[in-house]
Amino acid sequence: MSDPVTDKTTALRLLPSVDQLLRTETAVRLGSLVGLPRLTVLARIITNELRAKILTSEMSNGDTRNSLLLQAEQRLKEVGAQESKGGIRRVINATGVVLHTNLGRAPLSQAARAAVANEAAGYCTLEYDTVSGSRGRRGARVEELLIELTGAEDALVVNNCAAAALLILSVLASDGDTLVSRGELVEIGGDFRVPDVMLNSGTRMVEVGTTNRTHLDDYRRLITESTRLIMRVHPSNYRIVGFTTSPSLSELAELAHDEKLVLFEDAGSGVLLDLGQYELGDEPVIRDCISAGADVVSFSGDKLLGATQAGLIVGRRNVVTRLRRHSLYRALRVDKLTLAALEATLESHRRETRLNDIPALRMLSLSREEIEVRATDVTNALSQGSPDSGLTIALEEGNSAVGGGSGPTTHPATVLISLQHASLSADEIQRRLRQSSPPVIARIADAKVLIDLRTVANEEESELLDAIRQLTTENLRSTV
Repeated sequence: MSDPVTDKTTALRLLPSVDQLLRTETAVRLGSLVGLPRLTVLARIITNELRAKILTSEMSNGDTRNSLLLQAEQRLKEVGAQESKGGIRRVINATGVVLHTNLGRAPLSQAARAAVANEAAGYCTLEYDTVSGSRGRRGARVEELLIELTGAEDALVVNNCAAAALLILSVLASDGDTLVSRGELVEIGGDFRVPDVMLNSGTRMVEVGTTNRTHLDDYRRLITESTRLIMRVHPSNYRIVGFTTSPSLSELAELAHDEKLVLFEDAGSGVLLDLGQYELGDEPVIRDCISAGADVVSFSGDKLLGATQAGLIVGRRNVVTRLRRHSLYRALRVDKLTLAALEATLESHRRETRLNDIPALRMLSLSREEIEVRATDVTNALSQGSPDSGLTIALEEGNSAVGGGSGPTTHPATVLISLQHASLSADEIQRRLRQSSPPVIARIADAKVLIDLRTVANEEESELLDAIRQLTTENLRSTV
């Protein structure tokens, strides 16, 4: 057996080499997962960590060559576990926030997933016409569906809603002024600010009215020879209530057209049907925006439309044609995977099967009573476990959220499953759920972990049950 460490110099001589660490059982197993180059980098990092600890006297004087190697191998195992949990992974969203931005917003429908995996992932007809055998137009089918569903003359797709606004402002108003109400100069998540996008586009922003009250005459008085565009922005993630007023879209359209200007509506969430029955009546329906006279409308693909991230543009043909022909469009256009998911999702809207097909809309349509039935079944299944587990499971009234900058005042009633443990804090329960496979993302309130089944798919319930049961299993192991 190796001699115990007596001083720093001896300890450094006993430190395992990178090569020794790479020959351990843990390294051999990880090699097939991360590759030898990455494994070598990790081994160097770990040996350097041990060296630093020795030099700062953080190591025990009783360590031996074997114990140092075992410490290095254990650290390699921990780092390897962290590596495997990096990147994009599927999670179970138990927060009740339907369009959870950090969790990818709208989950794709089965049809959209199949279109991405089976139709678009390999070679596909992205820009090819199989009838004529000649080059086709990228996104043509998606554009056709958008035209049909919104009543617009033409349509275009770019990579997100900010890109849509940037393209519209750059092409239509970079040489002049854009009028926008002060109450619409919003900031959305991720530091997206309307004034910043306008600045980057080259247009000069002209603020109209006040934060809470803007009149049609306020716009009229500020129109000059330099004015190119009137922009109206849906507030998305907030509402101004009380002593407020603003012109209707049709009134703005009449003013814009009388003055030979373009009216641009940034509609945000992308609602293709009236969602008033789900308390989302203040989200603008895109077809209504077109009917009211907007010349060009932009909205998101991954919010209430229920598809993937995209900036969708619909409007008058002469306006959209200018956007399509601009060089900036090529930098902002989307790829084949996005188009495939959009096409499948829009087909569900056209067939009017969206409430069944599209997960986000299906979740929002769930009643409190439907969720209560599911929550009761889950709690009953959990109660059949060990009575000495220390876990307290209960049902309580609560509210879900729309999320994603949509319906900020809408909080659908739900029934929550609350979890408390005799020896585990709420933070520890939440941490263990995040470490399960797949990770379960829940929320905490009043020192309890809360699970909202509104955002948990039926087929995910068994995995959720396994993750919760594992909480008590891990606790029992830790106390043995």
